[in-house]
Amino acid sequence: MLKTKLGAIALLAGAMAVAAPAVLQTASPAQANALKSVLPSFAPLVRATQPAVVTIRVEGRSGASQSGIDPEMREFMERFFGRDFDNDRGGRQVRGLGSGFIINRNGFVVTNHHVIEGGDRITVLVGGSKEYTAELVGSDPKTDLAVLRIDAGGNLPTVPWGNSEKVEVGDWAIAIGSPFGLGSSVTAGIVSARGRNIRSGPYDDFLQVDAPINRGNSGGPLFDQQGRVIGVNTAIFSPSGGNVGIAFAIPANQARDVVEDLIDDGSVDRGWLGVSIQPVTSEVAEAIGLSNPAGALVAELVADGPAENGGLRRGDVILTFDGRQIETVRDLTRTVADTDPGKRAKVRVFRRGAEQTITVRTGRFPT
Repeated sequence: MLKTKLGAIALLAGAMAVAAPAVLQTASPAQANALKSVLPSFAPLVRATQPAVVTIRVEGRSGASQSGIDPEMREFMERFFGRDFDNDRGGRQVRGLGSGFIINRNGFVVTNHHVIEGGDRITVLVGGSKEYTAELVGSDPKTDLAVLRIDAGGNLPTVPWGNSEKVEVGDWAIAIGSPFGLGSSVTAGIVSARGRNIRSGPYDDFLQVDAPINRGNSGGPLFDQQGRVIGVNTAIFSPSGGNVGIAFAIPANQARDVVEDLIDDGSVDRGWLGVSIQPVTSEVAEAIGLSNPAGALVAELVADGPAENGGLRRGDVILTFDGRQIETVRDLTRTVADTDPGKRAKVRVFRRGAEQTITVRTGRFPT
């Protein structure tokens, strides 16, 4: 299977090599310039950002392989790299291979929680040759983010965060990472969708992209055309296990907040309301006299929790929380989580045919 895939890639490359000269020979200078504007080169962006993108190797000492690499690909990698990926470095097993990126000169590296999970030794490869043993600063399974720190004397390349709220469907997206351990691989595509829920956790809000992303790209950055990180590559949808053009990245604005919390004290503090909620369907809205099927219906309240103490009741429909509109259950989950514990938040609810506003002091999400 692997040979077939590699052969297909080679054939495509050959076809492109034959077709390109014909286009260049027939295009006028004006047409050539137009093509350049339509098909931009990402080389300047890659030169500026690639040094800050790292490869992450996670090792452990368990009995079975945890590398997440299918046998056919493992065989190829062992031939390519010349080592045993299941029993590397004196019996230590490579449990995970992933990517990451450096966000400041003090050596903080962002990656995915699932990349480093279960390992007892983490190595960060910078610039393809310099290896550093990394300290785990903190990780957050709910958003699948982790922060590492390496000591390189404060002289490291970095990349800046971008604003994922400004990202539009159709924008260019450039991924750099280490698919299958092949470091510093660059792929490009477009943002296919926003706000994707892939049911991986309570705070799903992924950017969907069609840039080719594979195993090993996890934790790597997704860039906009200005070289700013707009997402953290995290998951792919793939019936075959390989890239089919559907990949998901954690939006930069969400990732940045979590990363800052992890750097601060190694954990993430989230607001908590103490309710069980369910969607407001058209049938529910009609039954309670709500004109628009939107909001989050309070199904249960935790005894002596923030919601109960603040005056929320079963059957209330939460329409806004702390000034933010609540259209779906996920809106409320993310909004409350983003609220500082202890904050007094105004909550507009629909109760018994009328709207009213109450004030709730958010709690701290139980760990």
